[in-house]
Amino acid sequence: MTTSPDTPLFVHLRSHSEFSVVDGIARIPDLIGRAREFGQPAMAISDLANLFGWIKFYKAARKAGIKPIAGCDAWLHNPADEDKPFRVLLLASCHAAYLDLCELLSRAWTENSQRGRAELRREWLSGRNGLIALSGARAGDVGQALEAGRDDEARRLARQWAADFPDGYFIELQRAGFDGDEAYVQAALRLAADCGLPVVATHPIQFIAPSDFRAHEARVCIAEGELLGNPRRVRRFTAEQYMPDSADMARRFADVPSALANAVQIARRCNLTLTLGEPQLPLFPTPDGVSLDDYLVQLANEGLARRMVQLYPDPDERARQMPAYQERLDLECRTIIGMGFPGYFLIVQDFINWGKSHGVPVGPGRGSGAGSLVAFSLGITDLDPLRYDLLFERFLNPERVSMPDFDVDFCQDNRERVIEYVKEKYGRDAVSQIATFGTLGAKAVVRDVGRVLEMPYSVCDRLSKMIPFNPADPWSLDRTLEHEPAFRELYDTDEEIHALIDLARPLEGLTRNIGMHAGGVLIAPGKLTDFCPLYCQPGSESSVVSQFDKDDVEAAGLVKFDFLGLRNLTILDWAVRYVREFNPDKRDFDLMALPLDDQATYDLLSAANTTAVFQLESRGMKELLKSMRPNTFEDVVALLALFRPGPLESGMVVDFVNRKHGRAEVDYFHPDLEPVLKSTYGVIVYQEQVMLISQIIGGYSLGGADLLRRAMGKKKPEEMAKHRVIFQEGAARKGYDPELAAHLFDLMEKFAGYGFNKSHSAAYALISYQTAWLKVYHPAEFLAATMLSDMDDTDKIQVFWRDALENDVAVLPPDVNESGYRFAPVADEHTARGRPPRTIRYGLGGVKGTGQSAVEAIIAAREAGGRFTGLFDFCARVDRHAVNRRTIEALIRAGAFDSLEPNRAALLEALGSAIEAAEQAERNANQVSLFDDDTDALVADELARVPPWDLETRLTEEKTALGFYFSGHLFDAWRDEIRRIAPTPLARLAPSRGPQWLAGVLAEVRVRMTRRGKMLYALLDDGSAQIEVAIFNELYEQHRQSLKEDRPLVIQGRVSHDDYSGGLRVSADELYGLQRVREGRARSLRLSVSGDLGPGGLEGVLAPWRSAEAGVPVELRLNGARFSCLLRLGEDWRVRMDETLIADARQWLSHDNVEIHYG
Repeated sequence: MTTSPDTPLFVHLRSHSEFSVVDGIARIPDLIGRAREFGQPAMAISDLANLFGWIKFYKAARKAGIKPIAGCDAWLHNPADEDKPFRVLLLASCHAAYLDLCELLSRAWTENSQRGRAELRREWLSGRNGLIALSGARAGDVGQALEAGRDDEARRLARQWAADFPDGYFIELQRAGFDGDEAYVQAALRLAADCGLPVVATHPIQFIAPSDFRAHEARVCIAEGELLGNPRRVRRFTAEQYMPDSADMARRFADVPSALANAVQIARRCNLTLTLGEPQLPLFPTPDGVSLDDYLVQLANEGLARRMVQLYPDPDERARQMPAYQERLDLECRTIIGMGFPGYFLIVQDFINWGKSHGVPVGPGRGSGAGSLVAFSLGITDLDPLRYDLLFERFLNPERVSMPDFDVDFCQDNRERVIEYVKEKYGRDAVSQIATFGTLGAKAVVRDVGRVLEMPYSVCDRLSKMIPFNPADPWSLDRTLEHEPAFRELYDTDEEIHALIDLARPLEGLTRNIGMHAGGVLIAPGKLTDFCPLYCQPGSESSVVSQFDKDDVEAAGLVKFDFLGLRNLTILDWAVRYVREFNPDKRDFDLMALPLDDQATYDLLSAANTTAVFQLESRGMKELLKSMRPNTFEDVVALLALFRPGPLESGMVVDFVNRKHGRAEVDYFHPDLEPVLKSTYGVIVYQEQVMLISQIIGGYSLGGADLLRRAMGKKKPEEMAKHRVIFQEGAARKGYDPELAAHLFDLMEKFAGYGFNKSHSAAYALISYQTAWLKVYHPAEFLAATMLSDMDDTDKIQVFWRDALENDVAVLPPDVNESGYRFAPVADEHTARGRPPRTIRYGLGGVKGTGQSAVEAIIAAREAGGRFTGLFDFCARVDRHAVNRRTIEALIRAGAFDSLEPNRAALLEALGSAIEAAEQAERNANQVSLFDDDTDALVADELARVPPWDLETRLTEEKTALGFYFSGHLFDAWRDEIRRIAPTPLARLAPSRGPQWLAGVLAEVRVRMTRRGKMLYALLDDGSAQIEVAIFNELYEQHRQSLKEDRPLVIQGRVSHDDYSGGLRVSADELYGLQRVREGRARSLRLSVSGDLGPGGLEGVLAPWRSAEAGVPVELRLNGARFSCLLRLGEDWRVRMDETLIADARQWLSHDNVEIHYG
């Protein structure tokens, strides 16, 4: 609506956007759009206790020609009742007031967070003259006093505020549809008159339009865990809290025109201008009298000299190579100094080199920074950029000035140590991490809205799963409605689902929570609050983050440094420690000194034996390794660059492999390009190759070539047309054939979108190579470190355990007398011969239900008193506060006491007695010890009376403790029987035209929604391999009783080659549980009994399962002193082959005397 000339001007000073998080669904573009539509010249954002959205609001408002006002609806501590804080609205009139606001909010979050609320204290507000304070209306301290009838107290408080904020304190009036609004307004007007204070009209905006009220209430219920229909729910908002236009506000306050005028007057007083996009680096300390520029040059040259000794140990060769390196170094230094970034390089090299010198593993590089020789010389990266044709201009382009950005990988366990060093160096008030804003995605919003509408979980879960999951390209509700017919059909035909989705749509994408950026660390030149306010999650005051996200902190002038945690560096760190510990000749082992031409390492890669090898673990990558068969480091670099959707789908990968193996001709297009394209057999794989071709053929500078690369990536036709002319004219000037130039430009344009950053690929290829080398020469040390890094993920431990066995590395079980907390190599017959170990001991920390403190208590008791002699000795000596009964039970199930007593069932049975005896011994500590009489020996008879678990029970219990079957495989319990039906192990399955029989234990069932409806995927495991089987929903529903985890499943299905994954695709035609297999295929149930067997026992076992129609015949093998015969019982004694029958029969006759006979 456009205001008429007669409408009084109005400015909104109070608005909650989506960044209030717990309430508010107004999006910033919508707020600005409405203000512009209403002809309002200014607007304030005043989110609840934060400035999360301020920079976004500021930029959007300035772009729309509206004055942005920075404000905050702040909580104010109430000393009389800490559960009921007051509210006050603070607005920044100038830059100094804005800095005050940032400091106040930071202090509230870091020093005075109460029950999830960051509260200001009244005394903090004294002397903040630049801030304008609005009383908070009915929620303020003055308003609360008026509501309670304490008029004198209200006047006293108002005068105190007025004294602290001369000409800057206003009594706030609101008419927003709440009961009691009018009574408050009249009382407030009387108070203002008595005290001589100005009044101002505000409207508490929570959403944009009246129709948004229900969606806003749903948002509040999601945040509070409430239900929308709950009649007892506290209603804190009204349907009138939309954004009214100026005429609406004029109607509401026609009787108080000064309140409207004062809103405009306050807006005129608020004149805050920010300088955005100008990065401010912290000052790096240099020696006295040495400038930043000179210090960078000095350190770079000193570092280059050290690097050259490592790269070229031969002095003559070093002297020949030095001019090229020196020329490149000088060029880079001039560029860095000319662009004003020496401080950035010095800061990064400082914390990286501190990390390296203090035992923190640091990655060799990441991203385009590996292309800088200065970075290599300073120790920021560890890969020679000249040797691998890595380009500095790809990282820092003098023709396009922007901040450099080093992504630095640190060992995950030690990353915090480096951040702590930075805090100590630059000051804790200058360093923080960066906030991220989590949003309500389509899947989450459907579940959340369904919950607040009290719809069944199964309905919400089904709807959520129908929305395709693609993190790289998330699906919205609208997109799902358009492209998923089943989802659309439910929306169109089911009224409840229609209502749910309609309510969810306005909430989708709203800010839901505040997180922490994975690696970004801010270092400010002074106090951070001079640039942005700070926030910390309630209860985690040490984890301070900016209130602005990554883009906004950079706009505010702060520089982000990326401290990324890379798990594989932690693995390498532990592996190197183990190598040094178990190999006397490798006490100074250094991964960076490894030769990059080791044939055995390339043989491992070519065989795709790459489980646990960095970046090369996936099934698709293993298939590519087999076809490529890399034999140089450049091949590994190319491998990482090629294994992405673009190159895989474009045919580049097939072309690369065929050229490498001589099945296709290698074409370099022109002899001048052979040095550029030789390592990739003429295929344009890297962005750097595009840049070098542009330089060599088109006459571009490398900076210009980087601009061309960027233009090609954006695919803007008008930009490409300009560059085509420049390229062809440059080629003509250099004497190249115009047709060649046109052809090359077309090729570059085609492959630029697929081209990868070689600097990043080369740096990560180095880690891939190092992990592969360790797996070849030190598999026990490497795999122990790998298991250690994933100790909490039993699925991954199982994968690495299988891989260890396949690589001839033994894994010993957990043992209370031998294991430490961690997985670790142990001395064996190989170390006795001076070779690396081939044995790993399972760490007690890998047993579910233990925990580090419990394991440390066990180790402490072992070290203090020697090896444990039995369960009772163990319970008597460990600290039972740290090692509770649940922990001991888990250790028993895991087999950690097997070396003391192999009967796990008996140990569990005796555990209560052991703990009781230990407690009794403690009570009798001043008497002769209870254990002097060898209690362990006394209970041997008790242990012997408990029969051991059968294989199935033992392994099932073991899985609860370890997450998988370690000492055997559950399939072994039925292997001999089932192999008569499905003889082929899963590891030997092969594609076939006809149906095949396959079997295993059901490890997992997962549901996926496809265009053909619901599909189930069953993971079968027979000990030789695991394979996923697709099952249509109809078949699943028909046999769902058979699909139980940890039970055997026999499948008749079809096996074919899967072109997408390179593996096998298996789909089920028929499913058979064990009972169905037996009843359909067994000839008889054969029981071996003694000749003097009485009929009573037999009838007692068989009678419950007799079924003349559906059963299997029963045969008795009678064994007497002088005879043996086979007797078949009559047809009316046929039995159903229920597992309970088999178990009862075996308990009665013993396992070996019960046979399921298949003929």
